[in-house]
Amino acid sequence: MEPSHDRIGLLDFGRAALGLLPSAMSSLWATLKVYALTPDSHQSIGSILEHQAENIPDKDCLLFEGQRWNYRDFNAWANRIAHVLQQQGVQQGDTVGLLFENCPALLACVAAMAKLGAVAGMFNPRQHGAVLRHSIDIIKPRLVVIGDGCASALHSASPKQPAGVPWLWAGMGAVPRGLVSLPAACAGARTENPASTASIPASAPCYFIFTSGTTGLPKASVMTHLRWLRSGYGMGQAAMRLGADDVFYCPLPFHHNNALTLCWSAVLTSGATLAMARKFSASGFWRDIRSTRATAFVYIGELCRYLLERPADKHDRDHQVRVVIGNGLRPEIWGEFQQRFGIPHICEFYGSSEGNLVFINAFGLPRTAGFTPMPYAIVAFDTENERPQRDAQGFMHRVAVGETGLLITEVSAAYPFDGYTDAQATEAKLLHDVFRKGDVWINSGDLVRSQGLRHIAFVDRVGDTFRWKGENVATTEVERAIGAVHGVAQASVYGVAVAHADGRAGMAAIVMQHGSAFDGRSMAQQLGQALPAYAMPLFVRILKTQETTGTFKLRKVELKQQGFDPAGISEPLFVLLDRSKGYEALTAGIHRRILAGKVKL
Repeated sequence: MEPSHDRIGLLDFGRAALGLLPSAMSSLWATLKVYALTPDSHQSIGSILEHQAENIPDKDCLLFEGQRWNYRDFNAWANRIAHVLQQQGVQQGDTVGLLFENCPALLACVAAMAKLGAVAGMFNPRQHGAVLRHSIDIIKPRLVVIGDGCASALHSASPKQPAGVPWLWAGMGAVPRGLVSLPAACAGARTENPASTASIPASAPCYFIFTSGTTGLPKASVMTHLRWLRSGYGMGQAAMRLGADDVFYCPLPFHHNNALTLCWSAVLTSGATLAMARKFSASGFWRDIRSTRATAFVYIGELCRYLLERPADKHDRDHQVRVVIGNGLRPEIWGEFQQRFGIPHICEFYGSSEGNLVFINAFGLPRTAGFTPMPYAIVAFDTENERPQRDAQGFMHRVAVGETGLLITEVSAAYPFDGYTDAQATEAKLLHDVFRKGDVWINSGDLVRSQGLRHIAFVDRVGDTFRWKGENVATTEVERAIGAVHGVAQASVYGVAVAHADGRAGMAAIVMQHGSAFDGRSMAQQLGQALPAYAMPLFVRILKTQETTGTFKLRKVELKQQGFDPAGISEPLFVLLDRSKGYEALTAGIHRRILAGKVKL
């Protein structure tokens, strides 16, 4: 297994920096654009689109399932929608809910609202019922626009159309009863740019991104035009060196920031082409890459592992991809993924929807979430009580290079915290009096390892790390070790409470590869070599599939709640009682003995 604790050395860093010299000027120019952006400037999503439509009107802007739109036509489409929304009473500061699967109309609607200064509420189409109802309630939309396949989800959350909140149908099929057809309304609408675009400040919100709800009901984080623009110039141009000749393929859902902010901003600011997929397909991924002539793509979560699990093919390197960007590429598969598919530059990054900084692997170094010039700190963290450590004076202290701690980022005029729509949730993310009286920092909720030279490696989410036998266990590290075991397709690790024991014992929910069987003895032997004794999972649950969010994040809430009781779990359960024998079946009798404290774990 490749090490996950890599430190960034001056020699490797210098070699990487020298390799970037040919494109250094373009990267420097893009970086200067980032720092030149101010909250009161009047750049926005709408102004960027209008600029490209005027200067490169015939250049491909968007590709989708054999269809293509150039910048002129896409801008005109967004303008028609903007004029229709104005007729519906939408104005600057209003919120409009969007409930769509991936399709071009979704981006046209977001662009239209950006031109009006309205805020797009990016509802997750996988949410239904009470969860979607909650999302609707917290942003209180002026109206809701619905795409193909999403009407049933909206009706599950709101069986009747609320008074004064129009529902517009943007789909191509038959218009559901009671809804207004947006395409029909747009047919005769004006195509000129709305005058409102020029008055939108960069500091204005452009859309709300909803958290996945893996730890409770979703929250709406605020995205501004300023952060969108900084992503485009900083990540798209400075780090990826994206240009007008590039085609950026995105199979991720556009209600999520990695698609809507990272990909779209990179494309629009550079005048490149976005190739949108309806959804991710491991079997069709490389076919799409080749058919669109993509030179870049975005990944997240387990997408890279899914691609590696496909049978090797002689055409694996038959593509034009020069750079990929994303987060969640695990260290143990980094080298294999890069080598098998011939990817020159992996631009791993770290960021969050609500955070105010981004780390990005602009120098192409292996197994790192990257570098940032922005202000941050990694502070000592009390895992047992899930809070940062403070000294006798009440202040926190930074960890050394190679150590793990809580990532925090400073709030300032240059790097504000946009937060959530809920003021209480926003305040809960802030830490006060961290290094001096009066300073304010954002609690990222993530444990990271300092790699030196302002680089970090992601370790775990706070709350996922648990304490057992007096030691802190990082679930991500254990998942990496299990993922390296032959035959394992996917692993999710979490802590479960055990009677008569302090802390939480490790439990792993595992999906085996097709045709592979779980071998408890072999698993215990391999994990025993890769992990310290306290980090060994004591319980294993074999699943057919892992439930994930739309961006491939594993859902652990339900798994934690269900624990290891064989009476309530239909899948095979195993327990590690004797390391020499390995994992054995967890029977009802063994379970009763554990609860009675008669089994030493």
